[in-house]
Formats: sequence, structure tokens, C-alpha cells
Amino acid sequence: MFKCYVLRSQKTGRHYVGSCENLTERIRRHSAGESKATKHGVPWVLVHSEIFATRSEAAKRERYYKTGRGRDELEKK
Repeated sequence: MFKCYVLRSQKTGRHYVGSCENLTERIRRHSAGESKATKHGVPWVLVHSEIFATRSEAAKRERYYKTGRGRDELEKK
């Protein structure tokens, strides 16, 4: 199973959208500062996640959340 997830930085308030297979390990890596894209906003908190059967479905949802309409939807969460 693959997941699309949204994190919020407790430091900056910004969102980060990603997809992965092992969500627990991925969040640990983000919060440990091991990801170049997110090390500036440590610590990160999971605010939303969705489960998909395939990697391509999760990636498609990730791309949606990175659009204007998707970002607007995230602001409501």
C-alpha cells in the first residue's frame, strides 16, 4: 500500500506534500532533518494521509495537492 501525506512544520507553518510506502519511517526521516527539502522546518507533524493501492495513484494525488486547488483544500484541514 502507498500513501500520500501532508506534513505541517511546527517551526514555519508551511506544508510539505509527499508520497511513500512506509509512512512511519518517512515521517521519522523528515523530523530528523535527513531530507534536504524539509530539514529547514523541523519538527514536522502529520496533518493528513490517504492510502492507495499503487504508487502511481499516490503520486497523482500528491501532484493534485501541489496545485492551486489542492493547496486551497489543504488550507481547510
